[in-house]
Amino acid sequence: METLTCSVAAIRPFKPLKQIQFQRLLTLAEHSLQHRRLARVQRHASTSGPISYEYFRKAREGQDQHAMVASSRSGLSSILLRSEDASTSGERVHPACEPRNPMKKPCSGVPVYVMLPLDSIDPCQNIVNSKHAMSSSLQELKTAGVEGVMMDIWWGIVERDEPGRFEWRGYKELISMVHNHGLKIQAVMSFHQCGGNVGDSCLIPLPKWVVEEIDRNPDLAYTDKGGRRNYEYVSLGSDTLPVLRGRTPLQVYSDYMRSFRNNFKEYLGNCIVEVQVGMGPAGELRYPSYPESNGIWRFPGIGEFQCYDKYMLSSLKGAATAIGRPEWGHAGPHDSGSYNDFPEDTDFFRRDGRWNSYYGEFFLQWYSSLLLAHGERVLSAANDVFRETSIKLSGKVGGIHWHYGSRSHAAELTAGYYNTRFRDGYLPIFSMFGRHCITLNFTCIEMKDSEQPIEARCSPESLVKQVVLAARNVGVCVAGENALPRFDEGAQRQVVANSRLTFEDDPYGAAGTVEPMCAFTFLRMSKTLFQCDNWRQFVSFVMLMREGTVHHDLAEDHKISEIVQTTRMLIKETAAAFT
Repeated sequence: METLTCSVAAIRPFKPLKQIQFQRLLTLAEHSLQHRRLARVQRHASTSGPISYEYFRKAREGQDQHAMVASSRSGLSSILLRSEDASTSGERVHPACEPRNPMKKPCSGVPVYVMLPLDSIDPCQNIVNSKHAMSSSLQELKTAGVEGVMMDIWWGIVERDEPGRFEWRGYKELISMVHNHGLKIQAVMSFHQCGGNVGDSCLIPLPKWVVEEIDRNPDLAYTDKGGRRNYEYVSLGSDTLPVLRGRTPLQVYSDYMRSFRNNFKEYLGNCIVEVQVGMGPAGELRYPSYPESNGIWRFPGIGEFQCYDKYMLSSLKGAATAIGRPEWGHAGPHDSGSYNDFPEDTDFFRRDGRWNSYYGEFFLQWYSSLLLAHGERVLSAANDVFRETSIKLSGKVGGIHWHYGSRSHAAELTAGYYNTRFRDGYLPIFSMFGRHCITLNFTCIEMKDSEQPIEARCSPESLVKQVVLAARNVGVCVAGENALPRFDEGAQRQVVANSRLTFEDDPYGAAGTVEPMCAFTFLRMSKTLFQCDNWRQFVSFVMLMREGTVHHDLAEDHKISEIVQTTRMLIKETAAAFT
């Protein structure tokens, strides 16, 4: 029988405590018992499907809502318990798990990183592209006060030709350049293809030998109901199967990260301060439900479910059989429409559609739980590899804001986020991030509702608010990035505002308080960034973020002018060097 234990030591980071705060922490500890029970449900669902038809009946009646909130709320107390245990035992606490007070006021601003071009490394020659332009660009970013850069460490470049043969020479040169300019690095373990997503300007496929394996066994690729195969990322259905030359995809990802760690150990913690772990297309934890390649999907289509490879269908069959409804295990919803439909065009996603039926809840729970289990496995592997280092680990979740205003949130559902008008689908994801001490990286921070097409029922502002509240609730640090390249003042002012959100209606007890983002990554370094007007605006933006203010005084305006004037000639040279 499970028993509830609560250590007074677990609340030490919050001294002194008022009675209401003490009671709240006790409540969180009580909820951790429900969290452990829910975890068993999720583990069962990831292997055998949801546990019972009764569970879905209760979910439909709304009885699972309190349990889900309680589950996520236990994340903070579990982090505190782990941190306290580590501090008393002398064990190193992972940077993302350091105890932090969600009621604190910000003492500093938000560090700004800049994404490097997708093709910073030539995929054929494995060398730094445009070395002169890269070097001068890094110098300008340093002068502007940028903290560092984010770079994709492409699997399709490093392990391109043969399994286990890692060629790091291009990245060794690039990372050395960044280090010499005094900048920090966010390194992205990019296990996905470049090409086929919003903003992809080049093609870097998966390693040749992986593509060959997918050609031999097409079910290693995500598949839609029309049988179309997607080569962006290896299907999570094969995570634990030895389908890649005798290794499982998880073993392949682990070996790749271990080789990265060993080859760049002298930079870890001082220059390379963060590793973002890719978990799906565009590096995001999601299904490739809205591929732009070949015109398959166009904004703001709802996308399609990606569950038709034989491995995922086998899992679906097992889940349906386990609850006594084998007829539900043959395929996904037949009435969910196609990539470019709107919710009301389909019987499944319309206002009172089958997404809210017993069947819909069964399918969506199964579909989202597999994605959650995939994230759990990949992040566990990453933690094992980087456990003895001082770097921070992060994971990315997509900002799917279109059709957010509808009841079903169809575009989020096809991507694997079981988030609807009646259900918070991000709480389970962030609870999982919290268990692994992962920083959340979230997109669409620059967007405003008023800029979106009315018919798409977009609400990026509401989505950001929901995500930040959910992450704050479970003690997960939030970092942001812009979803699209924006150089205008309006977008950058929106980023500044979102980087230190306050919510008067925060249901979790931190109303009216501020907790700034831990970092913001600007998309992306390019010739356009170094154009005169854009550069001045960017320098102003970096200063606002660093200083934690929303406007400049006269001294800061003078400093901006000095920076722009000092870099004027080099900026022209840098812009000209870009092709």
